[in-house]
Amino acid sequence: MKIGIMGGTFDPIHNGHLHLAQTALTQFDLDQIWFMPNGMPPHKKQSSIESDIHERIAMAQIAIKANKQFYLQEYEANREKISYSYKTMEHFRKMYPCDEFYFIIGADSLFSIETWKHPERLFKACIILAACRDEAATKESLNGQIQMLKGKYGAHIKFLAMPLEHVSSHEIRKLIESGEPVSEYIPAEVEAYIRKEGLYGSGNRKN
Repeated sequence: MKIGIMGGTFDPIHNGHLHLAQTALTQFDLDQIWFMPNGMPPHKKQSSIESDIHERIAMAQIAIKANKQFYLQEYEANREKISYSYKTMEHFRKMYPCDEFYFIIGADSLFSIETWKHPERLFKACIILAACRDEAATKESLNGQIQMLKGKYGAHIKFLAMPLEHVSSHEIRKLIESGEPVSEYIPAEVEAYIRKEGLYGSGNRKN
């Protein structure tokens, strides 16, 4: 099978994540997308993550349940240590040697990926799908970096045309906190869960 890995804090998961996953599924003829909530991501401070891992898992599960090709992957969420992408992808390669893995990242991450832990091992373990807007100027600006990574590491990197989204998880949290409507940005059932649990200042959080 061809499996796309979409990691993130998903704090909260939103329509942009779902649209991007569907685009990857279609554009590269993938069989599945695994949504992988990060438990302890190395690139983010824990203090910047506002909901706990169980809440983020619940929101992701709610958001993807209607799509039979979307799956929740809890490998990193269940780890008590910082999860590095290269180790995660090597684990999947070992567990599922007959499958081909596609690791979805933002195109801007290509410019910092050499600062990640063992990027050379990550490149060997998967194909990178770099999500960027499908514009000639954007692709041109990234092509040099891609060619450098290919030459230096033998990296296999492909462009993933990214749907134009106007809001991030951070902005959604701010909107919820200020009482602004967010129904156009997140699935209705995810919003209902957020309101029920009082996340992001939407009400009285349960103890």
